[in-house]
Amino acid sequence: MNAALRRVAVAALVLFGLLFANVHYVQVLAADRLRHDDRNSRLLAESYAKERGVIVVGTGAIASSVETKDRLKYLRVYAGGRDAGLAASYAPITGYYSLVYGDSGLEDSYDGILSGEDSRLFVRRVTDLITGRQSKGGLIRLTVDPQVQAVAQRALGNRRGAVVALDPRTGAILAMVTSPSYDPNLLASHNPAKIRDAYRRLVDDPARPLRNRATQEVYPPGSTFKIITAAAALESGMQPESLVPCPRELKLPLTRDTVIRNFGGASCEAPQVPLLAAFQKSRNTSFGSLGLSLGGERLREQAERFGFNAEPDFPLPLDRSVVPEGLNQPQSAQSAIGQFDVRATPLQMAMVAAAVANRGTVMRPYVVSSVEAPDLKVLEKAEPERFGDRPAVSERTAAALVAMMEAAVGPGGTGTAAAIPGVRVAGKTGTAQRGEGQLAHAWFVGFAPADAPRIAVAVLIEAGGGVPDATGGRVAAPVAGEVLRAGLAGR
Repeated sequence: MNAALRRVAVAALVLFGLLFANVHYVQVLAADRLRHDDRNSRLLAESYAKERGVIVVGTGAIASSVETKDRLKYLRVYAGGRDAGLAASYAPITGYYSLVYGDSGLEDSYDGILSGEDSRLFVRRVTDLITGRQSKGGLIRLTVDPQVQAVAQRALGNRRGAVVALDPRTGAILAMVTSPSYDPNLLASHNPAKIRDAYRRLVDDPARPLRNRATQEVYPPGSTFKIITAAAALESGMQPESLVPCPRELKLPLTRDTVIRNFGGASCEAPQVPLLAAFQKSRNTSFGSLGLSLGGERLREQAERFGFNAEPDFPLPLDRSVVPEGLNQPQSAQSAIGQFDVRATPLQMAMVAAAVANRGTVMRPYVVSSVEAPDLKVLEKAEPERFGDRPAVSERTAAALVAMMEAAVGPGGTGTAAAIPGVRVAGKTGTAQRGEGQLAHAWFVGFAPADAPRIAVAVLIEAGGGVPDATGGRVAAPVAGEVLRAGLAGR
């Protein structure tokens, strides 16, 4: 064989080798990735050929599949496809199941169950194959109380913000509302052009309706963070009756002219006031002073015991609430009143209120109460679980915080708009300052009844709902009061 033939033979062998390698890569190494690629039309046809499981709230389905005469046999619908408002109310939880953009929310995190592909449904799939029975996905039941959810949605209205309500004894989510939201039916159609158009409008909307503000956005918590500062002070040996400084202005060390002032420039009743009174009136100078004496490290440690700087196991996208490390004295003073770089999600602040209500123990939040097979056999049932390896505060400190939070909602406090006649309500307002010329965020966190808590709530209204000089007491507390009433009515 001459040199030219040898070169041709070698080239042919190399090409055959590459061909076999490519076949091996496609059929073996990349098989799973290619099978689950959203652009795989065969996979799409298969996934839409069987009935996807339902997501249930109370006794009704908020996400289900209906049979069509399209090429894709089943269509995903939310709230029956008839109530866009109801579908939007639950969209931050359910997410969407889209022909073009895949899935999100619980549709994503519980896809295995809903699609019927979960390993726990293997026997069911085999039985369906043998008997010729139509395969379908499993079911997930939510902890959400539909009445509390509806009241929270109505009370928040079209203002940007979020409401989270949970059972402080278990961590079960009773309501999770965010505004603005979107109708997931628009992304679940079988028309790719319409889906892309709807998605583009949602993505381009500066209000960001696809974001779950309850879990995916972090905000300065303002004076609601004083619960954590007060907890650190009480855990360090102070009592509600202990006197704390209350100057009209608190000059911060290491700065030239930076001061902390009380809201509206208000003066204190005396140079020193009881911790309880400072909390009730939400005195910034008192809590700034506490931040200086406690120090940033102590504040951060206390916040972490409530869940900051960590991510609980949760089936929805979740941004971390943060208290930064290495705070100097001025930063510690500002952090103690929920400013500087302290950031929290509404879910995190609901967990803070719930921990106080639960005698100091933080419960891991959860929104799915059970996972079931298509025949309703329970595959998984949620069990209440403590978050973290120890309580956030002692029972004694929790009891003191309850009394202070009751005073904040009682006569003379900042949160009287959350009061419920005949019910002991505990809470804390927050008015989180932002940059120059920007309206403050309005907060309220609390629980009821204070003596035997059954519901805890956090309300965040961005930029005070556009109301100049808005405060947490004026804007967020009334929303919280309505949600607490709804929760107590059904529990």
